[in-house]
Amino acid sequence: MAADSRAARPLQKMFSEVPATYDLINRLFTLRLDQAWRKIAAKECMRENPRLVLDLCTGTGDLALSMAGQARPGMHIAAVDFSLPMLLEGRLKFVAPGQRVGFVLGDVGKLPFREGSFDAIGIAFAFRNLVYKNRERDKYLSEILRVLSPGGKLVIVETSRPRSPLVRLLFHWYMRTAVSFLAGLISGRGAAYKYLAHSAINFYSSGDLSDLLESAGFRRVQYRTFLFGVCALHLAYREGPGNMENS
Repeated sequence: MAADSRAARPLQKMFSEVPATYDLINRLFTLRLDQAWRKIAAKECMRENPRLVLDLCTGTGDLALSMAGQARPGMHIAAVDFSLPMLLEGRLKFVAPGQRVGFVLGDVGKLPFREGSFDAIGIAFAFRNLVYKNRERDKYLSEILRVLSPGGKLVIVETSRPRSPLVRLLFHWYMRTAVSFLAGLISGRGAAYKYLAHSAINFYSSGDLSDLLESAGFRRVQYRTFLFGVCALHLAYREGPGNMENS
């Protein structure tokens, strides 16, 4: 996410304080479904045999780890985040030989990569931090599009607003009680999980997020939902002929 943006500094501080319990809380309060959804996102990133893949806002590296587990010879993965403590926590997971992942401390508003560098970009449960009530939203979307190769794919797995009023009510209750209160209690970082619960509850519907991506210049936007709509996987492409081989 954004390392030097004034708007992002509170988020940067917040995420730098939670690495020790971040994975534990994710597993506990999603019943490990977050790992399953990341694997699906990683599979989508790897589907067209990309040469270079970016895990954007990698956090503790779970999506990059899943990508590495599915990568074929010759594929390279970059993992970027604005929180050094998160990156250091993530690097501890990469101990097996052949897991070619480069960790980079970086700002989504000014990514340290050339235009069209990546054949695929994945982001797991961090996209709402970039676009939900964020005044830098358009800048972030433009930068993501810039470093994506022509024909390249953006893969987003993120919480979503369920269509069903009953499911939405239950989801909101769960986020406010279990995630906001209990996760805050476990981590000792109540403000961080209060923000995470609030942003999840109020984030876009899948259709609204698709509209946002299209208005930002992405093409062929599509999505599918999981668990009655509380999570969604979005695919979006940069316009162009593409530079990836078919699988």
